[in-house]
Amino acid sequence: MKNSLIAEASISIDAPAAAVWKAITDPELIARYLYGTKVKSDWKEGGEITYEGEHNGTKYHDKGVIKKLETNKVFASTYWSSMGGKEDKPENYNLVTYTLTESDGKTEVMLTQDNVADEKEKEHAAANWSAVLTELKKIAESL
Repeated sequence: MKNSLIAEASISIDAPAAAVWKAITDPELIARYLYGTKVKSDWKEGGEITYEGEHNGTKYHDKGVIKKLETNKVFASTYWSSMGGKEDKPENYNLVTYTLTESDGKTEVMLTQDNVADEKEKEHAAANWSAVLTELKKIAESL
């Protein structure tokens, strides 16, 4: 059974949506703000996406499937972490969605992660995504 809690994080980026989109979908840029993670994907709806790297001396291989890809607007994919302590089965995947809204050359990014088990996990996920978005902002604003 899916959990009903959703973790959220948002940020305003002083860059057009196209620059933010590039940072979200370019593996070289992703590595710069997502802890050195190597991302592989065909970047098509229904395609797999994998995240590999090392965190605190532990190697990880996370994965998911791209559910929605609307250039400069929405990137959504399922996500399962090998370090999350949960079995690799559909009910343990999260849906992570980046929604971009551009206005006057600035882009608001709203990130949501569903299927959060409890308030502690929600707070942890929101704090983690806020840190990621802060780094994403730096990259997008430098493009």
